[in-house]
Amino acid sequence: MDPKASIWIIQSLLILVLLYLAYIDWRTFRLPNAITFPLIILGIAFNAFSDLRFTSPSSAFVGAFLGYGLLWALNTGYRLLKNRDGIGMGDAKLLAALGACLGWSALPSILLMASLTGILGGIIWLKLRRHHLQEAFPFGPFLAIAGIIELLWPQLIQTLILPKLI
Repeated sequence: MDPKASIWIIQSLLILVLLYLAYIDWRTFRLPNAITFPLIILGIAFNAFSDLRFTSPSSAFVGAFLGYGLLWALNTGYRLLKNRDGIGMGDAKLLAALGACLGWSALPSILLMASLTGILGGIIWLKLRRHHLQEAFPFGPFLAIAGIIELLWPQLIQTLILPKLI
C-alpha cells in the first residue's frame, strides 16, 4: 500500500476517535478510560514500531508523560487553592494520548489552541447557561479539536500565526 494512503487512513482513524471522544465528553462530561488508555498505548507503540510514525519513540513517550503530568499538576494546584478539582483527569489522559501520538513538541500548540477555543466556547456556554459560573464545562472537545488541527497542520501556530504576531 502507498505510504501516503496508509498515513491518510491512520490520520482518519485518529480523527474519528478524537471526534468520538469530543462527542462523549460534550454529552457526559467524561472521557472513558476504555478509549483514552488504549489510545496512549497505541500512540507510543505506533511511533515506536511503525515506519509511518508521526514522531520519534522517545518524543511519543515524553509527550504522553508530559501531557498527563501538565494537567495533573495544574489540577493539583487548583485543588490546593480551591479544595475542588478544576480539570478532569480524563482531559489529562486525552492530552497524554495526543502527546503519545504527536510527540511532546505538539503539546504547547495543542494546549494554546484548546485554551483559546475553550475560552470562546466557554463564553458561548455561559451565555446559553445564563451565567451559571459554578457549572462544569467540558474541555475535552477543545483538546480534540486542537489535536486534529495539529495532526493535519503540524506546527501551524509556530510557522504561520506566531511570526505574524511578533
